[in-house]
Amino acid sequence: MLKPTFTDYVQLIYTLFERFEQEEATPKRRGRPFTYAHKLLIVFFTVMHFRRIFQFKAQRRWLENHPEQAKVLGFETLPVRTTLSRRYKELYSVVQAFIAFLGAWSEDLDEAFDSKVLYEDKSLFKAQGPVWHQSDRKAGRIPEGLRNLDTDATWSKSGYHGWVYGYGLHITCNRRSFPKLAQVETGSISESRVVDEKADLIAALAPNDVVGDNGYTKYTRIRNWAKKGIALLTPASDWTESRYAKAYHRFIEQPDNASNLAARKTAVEPFFDLVSKALGIGNNHKQLPIQGLANVRALLTLGVLTVQIAMIANSIWGLPLCNISHMASVFT
Repeated sequence: MLKPTFTDYVQLIYTLFERFEQEEATPKRRGRPFTYAHKLLIVFFTVMHFRRIFQFKAQRRWLENHPEQAKVLGFETLPVRTTLSRRYKELYSVVQAFIAFLGAWSEDLDEAFDSKVLYEDKSLFKAQGPVWHQSDRKAGRIPEGLRNLDTDATWSKSGYHGWVYGYGLHITCNRRSFPKLAQVETGSISESRVVDEKADLIAALAPNDVVGDNGYTKYTRIRNWAKKGIALLTPASDWTESRYAKAYHRFIEQPDNASNLAARKTAVEPFFDLVSKALGIGNNHKQLPIQGLANVRALLTLGVLTVQIAMIANSIWGLPLCNISHMASVFT
C-alpha cells in the first residue's frame, strides 16, 4: 500500500491553504508582504512540534544546523528567533479560520467527515511551570521564589484531574472525531460562553444535532437552536423539575437522540488523545511545553490542524482514519 511522503503532506497543506485563501477572499495585508508565508510557517512549526522543539531559539538553531532541510521546507533566508516568536503568536486566527474552512470543505471528500451530528467539548491543559494559587492570583501577588510562572493561565475544574491551572481547548468535532472548529481560552472561560461565541459557525455547518455535556445545558440556548432546526442534546442532569425540563428529557430519551448522547465520549476523547500525541503532551495532566495565551493558542490550534490534515490524508491514501502515527513518522 502506498503511503504519503513528507512531500505529499506538504503539498496537501499548501494546496488546501491556497484554496482556503482563494475561497475566503482573504484581504491583502497592508504594508510589505510577509517574508515567510503562513503556509510555510504552518509546515515548519508542525515539524518542530513533532520533533518536540518548542523554544524559538532552538528552532532557529535547528534551521541553522539543517540547511538542506530548511531549503526543502522552502526557506530562502532564515528567520531570526524574534521573527519566529512573533509570527507564531500571530498564527492563531489564521489557523483557526483554516480549521473551520477544512471542516466544511472535507464533507465532499469523505462521508466520515459529515456534520450531521456534532459534538462540543472542552479539555483542560496544564500550564507550564508552577501553579498560581487563587488567593495570590486575585491579589496580583506572586510569592517570592515562585519562578517560571505562567500568569496568563487560570483555574478550572476537570472531571478527570480535579482543579487544573492552565488553558482550555474548546472543540467541535463529528462522530468520527474529525475536528470542525476550535477555540482556545484560559481555563476559567466556560464552555457555555464559548459555544455561544461559536453559535453562528456551528449553524453554518447545518448539523441536525449538537451534543454536549451538562455544561452546555441552557433552556434559552436549546430553544433558540431549535428555531434554527438544530437539536441541542445534553444529559441535562441538573434540569429536571419544570414541565419544559420534563419534555426535554422525554425528547433526549428517544432512541436516535439517546444514541447520539451515548456516543459523546467515543467521539471527543479519541480526538483530544490525538492532539496530545501530536504535541507530545499526553503525560503529567497534559502539561504544556510553552507559556502565555498567544503561544498556547497557536500550539493547540496547530495540534488540531495536524489531526485534521492527518485524517484527510488517511482518507485520500486509504489509511486508518483516526491515526497520526504515519504523519508523525515522516515529520520527525
